[in-house]
Amino acid sequence: MKIQAMVLAALTLAGCGTVQTVVRSDQAAVDSLKEQRSYCGAVPRIYSGLAYDFCSLHAPLGKGMDADDHKNAAIPVVLIDAVVSGALDTLLLPYTVYKQQTEGSIVIN
Repeated sequence: MKIQAMVLAALTLAGCGTVQTVVRSDQAAVDSLKEQRSYCGAVPRIYSGLAYDFCSLHAPLGKGMDADDHKNAAIPVVLIDAVVSGALDTLLLPYTVYKQQTEGSIVIN
């Protein structure tokens, strides 16, 4: 049971918006959002995990996907990730404020 919980936590954090934008390179976050064809033009570094999650939701659907099925399946996952990202973003706030001042937002387009 303990190992399963650790694996679940690792998988959750790997897809976490904060990990995608703060820990990984800017180009990795840009590539991920471009792959999803998100309509967002930039992601601010302050609370970037939450912004990344909502940019992921603000993307067109892939081929062969029903709009209602996709949105209904994605909402619970994004809500869970938003809670985790919000907590991590708050802990990382001093660092992300500094990065926002020195480097600006992560530009997608």
